[in-house]
Amino acid sequence: MAIEHIFDSASSVMTLVSFATFVGILVWTFVLMRSTDFDTQAALPFADDDQGESSHG
Repeated sequence: MAIEHIFDSASSVMTLVSFATFVGILVWTFVLMRSTDFDTQAALPFADDDQGESSHG
């Protein structure tokens, strides 16, 4: 019976840790990151295409 109580407590703790991690990722992604960083990273595939065309032609 004591082991069941330990597993129940561990399950609750892991649920809280997982939720806190999820919220932390959301905050880091949408609040702390600037939109200019996202815009720069979104343009990277197009920059690679421009370099590839000049080396082939």
